[in-house]
Amino acid sequence: MSEQAVADFCWHAREVVSSGMGLWGWLWGRRGPSGFGSASTAEEVTAGVDASNLTAIVTGATNGIGKETARVLALRGAKVIIPTRTLESGLKVKESLADQVPSSKLHVMEMDLSSLSSVRDFARSFDSSHEHLNLLINNAGIMACPYQLSKDGIELQFATNHVGHFLLTNLLLDKMKSTARETGVQGRIINVSSIAHKRSDGTCFELNKLNDKARYQPFIAYAHSKLANILHANELSRRFQEEGCNLTANSLHPGVIITNIIRYVAGNNNALISVLSPVANLVLKSIPQGAATTCYLALHPNVKDVSGKYFSDCNEATPTAVARDSELAKRLWSFSEELVGINKDMSQTTQPTSQEEDVQEKDVFQAK
Repeated sequence: MSEQAVADFCWHAREVVSSGMGLWGWLWGRRGPSGFGSASTAEEVTAGVDASNLTAIVTGATNGIGKETARVLALRGAKVIIPTRTLESGLKVKESLADQVPSSKLHVMEMDLSSLSSVRDFARSFDSSHEHLNLLINNAGIMACPYQLSKDGIELQFATNHVGHFLLTNLLLDKMKSTARETGVQGRIINVSSIAHKRSDGTCFELNKLNDKARYQPFIAYAHSKLANILHANELSRRFQEEGCNLTANSLHPGVIITNIIRYVAGNNNALISVLSPVANLVLKSIPQGAATTCYLALHPNVKDVSGKYFSDCNEATPTAVARDSELAKRLWSFSEELVGINKDMSQTTQPTSQEEDVQEKDVFQAK
């Protein structure tokens, strides 16, 4: 375990204790204005909701809070599309979820968020094979990995956590807008960010800075990507309001989840994991609790018309001033467009290719 990993763990612990709905709210089960709090679970916050008329995409649904989000959406009746890097891993997830929710309506489709070409292929296939899209949950992410560049030459955490989701969202916007018009049901986009965004000062959104190996710090790079998630949702919201379309966009901190932070701090040290886990269980969130805010934003009727906000523990919270900087959000949008070549991508969504047919044929795991 490195000194930096210890420092990052201590930073997380301090933030949990100091947050308004943090340690003491957790220990005493304190709930916020929404009626829910840090101890609420995804099933609890969606109790009584009928989502049988909704179609959702959940990225990063092969494990952790993403898988729990997909499970609870399916439990409430939604049709859930699960993008996975390989169909083999996707099939295992689908089978696992179907065992837990026999009535689930699940589709598995291939997509690697760190690859722009893979995101484009997914978007083309989804657009041609699915009529509606009500919910887009940008949940997938990697945390504090060693320095790497994506296939497209972008620092891997930023490429996966922000750029892939930025492209995916833009390629699916027309589908979401038409769905909202045709059904009258407000569409929702949810970006899973992190309290870690507080460690980014917002001066990083230049490719030469992101890709500078000499200045790379794994957790700071993660923080940059999580700040981008909030700014992305905020700018989406501004554009939706300006356009007058029936879509919302919000971001959230899911809480510090036991599995993620323990894996980061302890790595493969089983002895250290056995020491840290009992302590972590007392103050950190379980996976069902970690998925609660995502599911609240996706399905709860109280969130109708709420847009451009940041949530924690199923209640509105205040991110850093940098995360609320509307001009920075606009600059990030322009920078992201440059990285993905968005104009070209948008035109490609309306031009089916033979490659699209190949991808469509792989979407074979719809639940019966």
